Amino acid sequence: MWRIRYLFIFGYEQALSCIFPVAIFGALALTKWFDFPIPRYDVLFIWCLFVQVVLVKTGLETMEEVKVISWFHVIGLGLELFKVQMGSWSYPDAALTKWFGVPLYAGFMYASVGSYVVQSWRRLDLEFLKMPPPLIAFGLGIAIYFNFFWHHIWLDMRWVLIGLVFLVFGRAIVTYRLDDRRFTMPVVVAFFLIACFIWFAENIVTFYNGWAYPNQLSGWALVDLGKLSSWFLLVIISILLVAWQKRRQELS
Repeated sequence: MWRIRYLFIFGYEQALSCIFPVAIFGALALTKWFDFPIPRYDVLFIWCLFVQVVLVKTGLETMEEVKVISWFHVIGLGLELFKVQMGSWSYPDAALTKWFGVPLYAGFMYASVGSYVVQSWRRLDLEFLKMPPPLIAFGLGIAIYFNFFWHHIWLDMRWVLIGLVFLVFGRAIVTYRLDDRRFTMPVVVAFFLIACFIWFAENIVTFYNGWAYPNQLSGWALVDLGKLSSWFLLVIISILLVAWQKRRQELS
């Protein structure tokens, strides 16, 4: 019975941590099936701003966490602007809040991942043990981010980077607290599980035309399982980004 109790606690805390992503999914569904007097992407942008304000006003997110999440906007929009220009995916609808083919609400989708990470970190009291030296970890994170760009003009180093992730983070573990007990998990397993969650969420987003891959322009299709590797690497950037910001806050 104790396993069921802790599973319930884990599910509850994860549900609270997912409020921002769920709010976006709900808006995507609503705007697909109902017409609004302004373009859909503009509605989504206004809604995302509203949700962010509500999360802060209700205390579900702190201003310090919003500062961390703002970095996800910057990094995410930078990636979106490049990828859309390269034809990796597209946002087919028109909107006033659209810049070089990318609607501004897209940054909030990355921010919602950041919101999930920072809230899970706080709610589950995450601690990372046996982590690699910061210079190596963040150097790998930077290489991962830039591979999303340079593989279009040079070699795709994705699988080399994944191999380095297992080499660098292979011994690392994350501990998390559920009520009065702490549990442990290998860090690379945590990376993969979060990547699976995001891949599943991505299928929901593309089903509701949040964006579309080239093979989805004529009709919805399941997102390629190969995208799991991309999300696996992106999750690592997310964790390192939050860790870096938390470290800065501790030193200030």
